[in-house]
Amino acid sequence: MKVDDNIWYMERRRKKGDNYMKKKVLAVLLGAAMVSTMLAGCGGGSSSDSSSSDTTAEETEAASEDDAAATEDTATEDTATEDTSSDETAASGDVNVGFAIKTQNGPYFVKLVEEVQRLCEEKGWNCTVLTADEDITKEAENIETFITQGMDVIFLDSIDPDACIPSIDAAAEAGIPLINLDSGVNGGDYVTTVYSDNKENGRLSGLAYAEWLEANGKGEEEIISILVSGAKGNVAGQERRMGLFAGIVQGRTGCTEDEAWTASQEIEDQITANGSAEYADANFRIVGQGWGSWLEEEGLTATEDFITANPDVNCILGENDQMLFGAKTALENAGLTGVALVAGADGAQAAFDLIKVNDTEDNPYIVSGLNSPVLVAEGGVDIAEQLINGASWDDFEQITLTEAAGVTKENVDEYYDLGF
Repeated sequence: MKVDDNIWYMERRRKKGDNYMKKKVLAVLLGAAMVSTMLAGCGGGSSSDSSSSDTTAEETEAASEDDAAATEDTATEDTATEDTSSDETAASGDVNVGFAIKTQNGPYFVKLVEEVQRLCEEKGWNCTVLTADEDITKEAENIETFITQGMDVIFLDSIDPDACIPSIDAAAEAGIPLINLDSGVNGGDYVTTVYSDNKENGRLSGLAYAEWLEANGKGEEEIISILVSGAKGNVAGQERRMGLFAGIVQGRTGCTEDEAWTASQEIEDQITANGSAEYADANFRIVGQGWGSWLEEEGLTATEDFITANPDVNCILGENDQMLFGAKTALENAGLTGVALVAGADGAQAAFDLIKVNDTEDNPYIVSGLNSPVLVAEGGVDIAEQLINGASWDDFEQITLTEAAGVTKENVDEYYDLGF
């Protein structure tokens, strides 16, 4: 974003404040004029002779002049008071924020909205949320509504990384800074994108799983896994699973992180080509990839399709917690136990509860990556506040990542309140 646009934005806010002060001064002057008129009327009605009438008129005129002077002083004082407080206005009241979110169908999105609203309320800002319900046309309309309303900042959790670009550019042309939350986009003139570090969350989760195997005497055991993915073509899902692959390879072979990422790409290429993969150096095999649409019930179905044909499976890799909840039910329905559940990301508190138990005799929930709506909301609102207080749009990196962690039985209490 160009610096000139940011100057325009701040100038727009200053003019709003100037107009507000002018209205207050005008109101004071108008009130003073009414008082003067009333005083003049009362004086004219009380005279009994020409001498007293002249004296009264002179006194009234003097009083009117004094009132006018006092009114002018009062107006000046009011103006000075408004000027003094105008810098504080940006950080407290008179700030309007719009949040265009793709859906509120799911606990993550509900928590994200709640946190953005809570943080805005704490700062005295007005926050309006419009939900697109996964409708691209409705999303564009929602952003246009915020532009028409002259919002100070717009948050966007977009449906499609390409379809939203014209709306992002329209906000920029109107001088309104737009911050992406949770979902990345492929272009447009926005300030930054705040989201979880999907690759690192996945890597730390894969590493934690490899360490768990070693700690439980299974370091040499072959990993026979099913991969439950969210949606085809989804970048976040791909980053999460590739992170899992990298972490598992790094933990089992002791290779460098760069070497682990190279191996991860090889595994991803195999899955893309064949629907399955094997990496012999890590004694790691993926027998199939199912698609769970990020939902528990779809995760159940995706897992059922593979465990029937692969009853020797000992690990389910998932791109979020919700699908792994479904996978856990599928395993229970099939009477299978001892199958490890490993999530590349999410941080659902229901998963944290299972991680605390981590029952190796059942189907232990080993780890989940920290995909925290609390941290995403905090990051977005913090950047919004900096912009409102005068920061340039160019002060921020294109991507703003939140803290990454593999949440395990050992550290779950530390991260529990950041879940959803």
